[in-house]
Amino acid sequence: MDTQQTEAREQTQTTQEGEEQMLGLTAKAAEKVKEIQVAENIEASYGLRLRVVGGGCSGFAYDLYFDQLTEMDRTLESHGVKLIVDEMSLQYLAGTTVDYVEGLQGAGFKFVNPNVKSTCGCGSSFSV
Repeated sequence: MDTQQTEAREQTQTTQEGEEQMLGLTAKAAEKVKEIQVAENIEASYGLRLRVVGGGCSGFAYDLYFDQLTEMDRTLESHGVKLIVDEMSLQYLAGTTVDYVEGLQGAGFKFVNPNVKSTCGCGSSFSV
């Protein structure tokens, strides 16, 4: 596990009872999400949807966008950001931390998922 993954795992949010949360953002990722929400004038009733979709070289890909809650969703909160995830995606995202990274190759959100067995060369898809 590289340094960024270790730091992201350490920043996983916990519930008030001290149990590890199913899914969370790092403080840096939450800050960026809030910044985007304000810049794009997205209503406060929307949450950040995290989901897994079929596709990509390795079988699955991540999808991340602002959306409204449906009756099939679960909501979580991480660093003041409402997260929305459907039950099917949650089984693949359990224990995942989403970070925001900036580097020479650009900036973006990075999923640190302990369930991933392999990723493709470009890093945009994964298998479990």
